Amino acid sequence: MNAPDTTTSPDQTTASEQPTLSAQLSKFAHRLTYDSIPADVRERAKYLILDAVGVALASTTYDFTHRVLDGIQGMAEDGGCYVIGMPDKLPLRDAVLMNGVLIHGLDYDDSHLRAVLHPTVTAFITSLGIAEKLNLSGRDLLTAYVLGVETVTRIGMAAKGGFHHFGFHPTGLVGHFSCALTAGKLYGLTEQQLTMAQGLAGSTAAATQEFLEEGAWNKRLHPGWASVAGITAANLARGGAIGPTKPYEGRLGLFNTHLKDLAKAVDYAAITRELGATWEVMNVAVKPFPVCHFIHACGDAALILRDKHAIQPDQIEKITALIAEETLHIVAEPAALKKKPANDYDAKFSVHYFVAACLVRGKFGLAELEADVRSDAAILALAQKVEAVADPDSLYPGILSGGVIIKMKDGKAYRHHERINRGAGDRALTGAEIEAKYFDNARLALPEKRAREIRDAVLNLDQASARELAITLAK
Repeated sequence: MNAPDTTTSPDQTTASEQPTLSAQLSKFAHRLTYDSIPADVRERAKYLILDAVGVALASTTYDFTHRVLDGIQGMAEDGGCYVIGMPDKLPLRDAVLMNGVLIHGLDYDDSHLRAVLHPTVTAFITSLGIAEKLNLSGRDLLTAYVLGVETVTRIGMAAKGGFHHFGFHPTGLVGHFSCALTAGKLYGLTEQQLTMAQGLAGSTAAATQEFLEEGAWNKRLHPGWASVAGITAANLARGGAIGPTKPYEGRLGLFNTHLKDLAKAVDYAAITRELGATWEVMNVAVKPFPVCHFIHACGDAALILRDKHAIQPDQIEKITALIAEETLHIVAEPAALKKKPANDYDAKFSVHYFVAACLVRGKFGLAELEADVRSDAAILALAQKVEAVADPDSLYPGILSGGVIIKMKDGKAYRHHERINRGAGDRALTGAEIEAKYFDNARLALPEKRAREIRDAVLNLDQASARELAITLAK
């Protein structure tokens, strides 16, 4: 049952002004139902969740997962929520933190390009954790998931890619607000309480990108921290705590505090534009490579040229990688570090290493991030020949265009440019392609039979309870 709405906050509107943005999002969240979501949107949502689950299962085979779990278990009491791909049960907030690490830890989870963030991870871990704990239906879970994606992407789009300029990771930053709405939806909060939850979440919203300097693990934790904060804010609002009503457009709100001079360019209307009519779930891009989405087009371009011209890496004199100018500081600087990544996380954010490995190996998957490949002398030598420059034809942030120019020692030069990166827009991965990626990842941790059982449970999640799904994912 809902707690009584006893808040005494100021009115959200006056006769002369429009409802605040948080009030408009609250209204949408409160009224959203499973049946009001188009069938094709629900179907795509299930495939996006399947992709996330596959990545989580693959993550269970990596050392970072078990180190983080050890840390969480060191402070957690006995819990009742399952963890994907593991036998452990944790308290709700610890479980969502751990599931966030599993889905996001390999940087192989989906992206929304205009929002420049990863939407499924925060939306799914929050909806799965709470729906399981409250023993809600799979339909409730799916509805809350869609709500999370629709809100996190729109808030992200309003910034026009600006958060990265000031060292913030939008997935962890914006996720605080969308997780508050997702959690509040499942808890049955009133519109007023949902507004309070968003306001309260604004005080915890922070996710810096200092991890890039050393290949540290902070980014892996950002989605889970956003979910923990959102769940906390929703519960505080349910209890009657009062938050500000303008966490987005306020003088000291999200955009003015995090974007400085770029706050003038914020598209506030994007947060509610066509909300409930145009579904951003359909614009989520599934990753074909386990690296930063900013450099995918360069990798595809390199592979295309390698195959088309039978390029031998030892005959290459120079490679020019064309990427969006706004992303150079993330995936191309400092060049010395990018050309010789110290660890797998450095490699994921290095256009130099990525392009070189594609040309030497003829592919790029999780294996290309292992230590033996990262130390391959041929790849490292070729990475030294890569120069990253601003792409004059970039469509960033809506589309992550990119390409390469390869100059050979014999004087020949080859160029290929990907206007739309594979996995996005009209090049979106199909359901069958997402299933293939899921099985590639799931088989790293599970036998075929179990992988198929989980696939079937996810794609039919709206026919079962959330708890049944959680149990299946965790066996």
